[in-house]
Amino acid sequence: MEEPLLPEQRSELGEKGSEKWSSYQYVGRAGSVIPTASLAGTEVSVEEIRSAAADSDHYPPSIHAALVSSPEPDPTEQAVAYQGGYGGGFCGTTNELHRQILDEVEIRELLIDHVGHRCCWGSRPARTWKIQKVEDCNVYVGTLDTFIEERETIRETEPYLGGKFDGKDKGPELGIWELDLKSQFPVLFIPYKESREIIPHSESIDKCSGCAGRGDSVCPTCNANQEPGFYKENLMTQCSACHGRGLIAHKDGSDSICGSCNGKGKIPCATCGSRGLIKCLTCQGSGSLLTRNVGLVRWKTLSTRKVSATSGAASVPDEVFHRAKGVQLCNTQAHQCTPAFFADSFFLNQFSSEVIADRAPVPLTARVISERHTISVVPVTRVTMAHRSRLFSFYIIGFSREVYLKDYYPARFCWGLCPCLEWLKL
Repeated sequence: MEEPLLPEQRSELGEKGSEKWSSYQYVGRAGSVIPTASLAGTEVSVEEIRSAAADSDHYPPSIHAALVSSPEPDPTEQAVAYQGGYGGGFCGTTNELHRQILDEVEIRELLIDHVGHRCCWGSRPARTWKIQKVEDCNVYVGTLDTFIEERETIRETEPYLGGKFDGKDKGPELGIWELDLKSQFPVLFIPYKESREIIPHSESIDKCSGCAGRGDSVCPTCNANQEPGFYKENLMTQCSACHGRGLIAHKDGSDSICGSCNGKGKIPCATCGSRGLIKCLTCQGSGSLLTRNVGLVRWKTLSTRKVSATSGAASVPDEVFHRAKGVQLCNTQAHQCTPAFFADSFFLNQFSSEVIADRAPVPLTARVISERHTISVVPVTRVTMAHRSRLFSFYIIGFSREVYLKDYYPARFCWGLCPCLEWLKL
């Protein structure tokens, strides 16, 4: 008979730890109407963003007018946030960490379910092997999301076929950062959005450089050896059917007149009809090009992610912790975030500073709109199972209780003859 691994004392500790969570402060700005993507409960006031942008001379106020009317996204829950009062950069105390309360039955059920989704794995070790050790290896996850707007000007040309155009005679050409894009402004912290906008009063009519404004260019087939800008008409090419003889030879020794060239041995140029000129492909024969400046605008989120794991969880890839559901200890959002402050945890203060210091570089053509800084703790339980002298370990991660096995599981029966493809290490 196997004894329970998690005694009642640990349950009491877990209950006590749960009560301690009320001391954590959820750092946010109440009353905001700015929708944000990717993380539920992260808000900042419109006035704060506008004032921060105005103080740093980054944006005209009209840029942020669209924030109030941006469409509400479908929030994706990534963390359990415990709300408290507004505390600036203060994130509460961290006297005692919350632990997952898992008994032996739950541990085995999670592993059996994980094994059951793999067609070549047997469930016997999960059902019968002894649970030798259960360890708490909680992991801290820090993120810094920088939402930027990048603008650049590109030059576009197209054939001018007549009609009106918006030139400088209609008014001064606007600068790239003078464009009002409030109707296209996206939800904060979306991964990526791109928009193109024609810059007003930037159009002009220019002579086509490909044909020097003539609308025609020299035929490259029959006038390939002519001087630039010169051409000859009525140049004929050799008939490919009779090879210039004008006659077609037959097997009986007789000849007949070539039907392709009517016995002349030469035919008109197939490219230009022996005109010597072809229609310019650049201007489509018009001789003029309409040129305009187009503003290319990109909104995107630059993310910095950092994981602080104990040696017991060091073998788990960081991506597993980033997608896991944990407890949010701190969530600040501002034009430029500063390190969070925990009253009794030098480690978390230092960890937050390291995340902020690793801020992603912003391109020279971009400007920062808003930043979001979060610190979460992801509960991680390492379970070691034993049978005689054989051991293997696995991890139960986050409140969604995702099971992670790195490499070894003692009951794999894959010999490359099944569709699981795990033998290929894909």
